[in-house]
Amino acid sequence: MQVIVRTSICEILGIEKPIFQGGMAWIADARLAAAVSSAGGLGLISSVNTSAEAVRQEIRKARELTSKPFGVNVMLAHPNAADVARIVIEEGVGIVTTGAGSPSPYMEAWKAAGVKVIPVVASVAYAIKVQNLGATAVVAEGAESGGHIGELHTMALVPQVVDAVDIPVIAAGGIFDGRGAAAAFMLGASGVQVGTRFLSANECLVHENYKERLIKASDIGTIVTGTRTHDAVRALKTPFTKNFAKKEADLSVSDDELRAFGTGSVRKAVFDGDLAGGTFLAGEVSGMITRTQSAEEIVNDIIGGAEKLLKAAPSKCGGKSFAGPTTLINQQ
Repeated sequence: MQVIVRTSICEILGIEKPIFQGGMAWIADARLAAAVSSAGGLGLISSVNTSAEAVRQEIRKARELTSKPFGVNVMLAHPNAADVARIVIEEGVGIVTTGAGSPSPYMEAWKAAGVKVIPVVASVAYAIKVQNLGATAVVAEGAESGGHIGELHTMALVPQVVDAVDIPVIAAGGIFDGRGAAAAFMLGASGVQVGTRFLSANECLVHENYKERLIKASDIGTIVTGTRTHDAVRALKTPFTKNFAKKEADLSVSDDELRAFGTGSVRKAVFDGDLAGGTFLAGEVSGMITRTQSAEEIVNDIIGGAEKLLKAAPSKCGGKSFAGPTTLINQQ
């Protein structure tokens, strides 16, 4: 008998395993998304990799690579957001995750087209807001994650969001293997979203320097910059991010100068592996990465590891079901 973790989000989205691949800007393309979806999770295509029309081509490419459900991550603050919102409908994409803004302008059209909308949230208040807008679920992302971060950390954020909303909650931030996933399920999450570990996937397009830096990273190998300009991001410690931090601490450097200094740095890291000029976005779990693997191996390791731990866990904790919406279903 094989035991598979299935939750409400699996039924809602038609996926086999309750794991999302993060919609990482400039990184999450059709190849990576299709590999994760084919492995039973939910692959996501980033909408800021190139132009809006290029997103359409990535959607079509993903359909050629997998017959499984996948989604598009829409960065709402990006200039192409309205065009991508339209393309999602035109291309019949059934799942959208959103970040960096409110999905309100597009919710009516998306819902009318049957699109399931899952915003990324960093607070209880925002989770409630998007639930009231008609969100299908939310991704509660803690500050352990790579890229743009909020103030709360995953262990504190997830259970508070779970208690505050009636829709499924996906936990993100600091989740690397089955231990992190099992902990998220114990907190009441219906699934997990993983970004940093998928950077080391064979199917991930990032420069080899990026993957090498991840493998060499220590437990204190990341740094948060951009707090002064209210644009906090977590990335690997490199000559560039250390220089950025020095400039940020220097009040003689204006906010505009600081923003200009960081412009284009993510692309330099992703495509050129430029340590002197690139921002290598990554979460605190970077220190746990020791090798590259296929996306399928990563999905199976995380969910398989969680299964083993959940099978050994007590069925109740404090009088409540330990995993909220999580169920273990035996399959022949």
